[in-house]
Amino acid sequence: MSTQHNDKFSRRAFVRNTSVVAAGAVAGSLARTASAVAPANVERIVKNGRINQSVCKWCYKKQTLEELCAIGRKMGLKAIDLIGPNDFPTLKKYGLASSMIGTHSLRKGMNDKNNHAECISKIRSSIDAAAEAGFPNVISFSGDRGNIPDDVGVENAVEGLKQVAGYAEKKKINICLEYLNSKVNHKGYMFDNMAWGVEVCKGVGSERIKILYDIYHAQIMEGDIIRTIETYSDYIGHYHTGGNPGRNEIDDTQELFYPAIMRAIVETGYKGYVAHEFIPLKNPIKSLAYAVRICDV
Repeated sequence: MSTQHNDKFSRRAFVRNTSVVAAGAVAGSLARTASAVAPANVERIVKNGRINQSVCKWCYKKQTLEELCAIGRKMGLKAIDLIGPNDFPTLKKYGLASSMIGTHSLRKGMNDKNNHAECISKIRSSIDAAAEAGFPNVISFSGDRGNIPDDVGVENAVEGLKQVAGYAEKKKINICLEYLNSKVNHKGYMFDNMAWGVEVCKGVGSERIKILYDIYHAQIMEGDIIRTIETYSDYIGHYHTGGNPGRNEIDDTQELFYPAIMRAIVETGYKGYVAHEFIPLKNPIKSLAYAVRICDV
């Protein structure tokens, strides 16, 4: 079945159309080519502000960090995601945070004891940078399965994260272990189901060890997004958005309905960041404007 919806009276089409209207001059004033968009032509989109929205720079290759910060700030974003210390001055120039800071390899992660020394060293360095800048989160990964059974991977990850959890608590920084799909994008990745990550968090037993719940990846592997958010909200420290299939715009071309997901997040009392991590196929700034609008529930 096609993922394209031609029924202009569908619920998603209605939301899309009313969202663009509600965004007002924002959508209308954005230039037709992304490179021509100037911050002066962007108006504030965020009105409610119950979701602290961020955006991943790697998805916007045609924009410099400076441009994305200026545009994002005008829209009402509060952070740029997956940004490291070298770019902190640019973020701070625009009053933005780094909502997530990188650490170690995705493939060689905490599920293998042979990786612990390197992973822990990099996590500690990123915790120092985050604490000094006043930013909240650093990322971590399970790593690939290889020949490691899932239960052994849990035990190894718990052992490794316990070695750095106390440091994260002292510095008041969250270590967020990312849930990724092993079906489409990351073959062999171990943390590809919510139960695995929850077991790691429970095993470490620290308020600073959390899950980065990537909604795109979770939809591919398990679905049941809203129920999962409601059930495991205490373990979630960060969110990523993305359309499925394709990891593109979060509009009516895909199967996730983000306004309802955002309302569910708000209802859990979550106060962290939701970062947009979709790869735009259309005008990237218009696509970002649309995403920010529908997630401002």
